Amino acid sequence: MGARRPRTVQRYRQQARDVVHGGRTGQQHPAFRDDVIAAINVKNLVDVRSPDEFSGKILAPAHLPQEQSQRPGHIPGAINVPWSKAANEDGTFKSDEELAELYAAAGLDGDKETIAYCRIGERSSHTWFVLYELLGHRNVKNYDGSWTEYGSLVGAPIELGS
Repeated sequence: MGARRPRTVQRYRQQARDVVHGGRTGQQHPAFRDDVIAAINVKNLVDVRSPDEFSGKILAPAHLPQEQSQRPGHIPGAINVPWSKAANEDGTFKSDEELAELYAAAGLDGDKETIAYCRIGERSSHTWFVLYELLGHRNVKNYDGSWTEYGSLVGAPIELGS
């Protein structure tokens, strides 16, 4: 008894999208704290957390209170595109056209380097995949320290509100 093919692969085949087998091991495109600080108001910073986390209303989702930073808010100049907006109700990715419109409408400049972040780098890895693998942006990195690291830095600039 074998496992069923993931719905994403089935959907891609139905849409005549390319399906690649194999792949890389490990994260090939990490961003680190110093990269993020240098990117403020220079490069695309995409905060993929919920609007309440982005604005500083909450530090972390209610079910994860142990995984939070010391301060609320977001990195100055970041745009907020919650990771889940890239998915359909059934969990598959939206079409390439819908994804491109989602990020363009939020103000993502496709000509600039992009760093995605969330709370611990998990949700932002989803956005990294969307931007890099699905939309073909080649200069995208995932900040795995994310808000838990950045929001705990002493003296780092932070913005509140949307």
